[in-house]
Amino acid sequence: MDKRKSIEHRLAIIDGHLTAIRKMVADGRSGVEIIRQSRAVQSALKKFDAATIEQYLNTSVAKDVAEGKAAKAAKELSELFELL
Repeated sequence: MDKRKSIEHRLAIIDGHLTAIRKMVADGRSGVEIIRQSRAVQSALKKFDAATIEQYLNTSVAKDVAEGKAAKAAKELSELFELL
């Protein structure tokens, strides 16, 4: 599976977990079950972030460096580090 497909797959997993949480809340399920599902969303988001960052570094930033745009790459990396 290529990186883009992998990232899209992760988003589908997150969407599925969120749909399940909405249904659980509507159905009045226990807080423990809802929190368990919420933790699954948080874990999936962390994996999504990691895959997205890896893809970004391997494509956009690497391309900027290869094209002699080190200042642009440095600025983008600085913004990324601020977010993290």
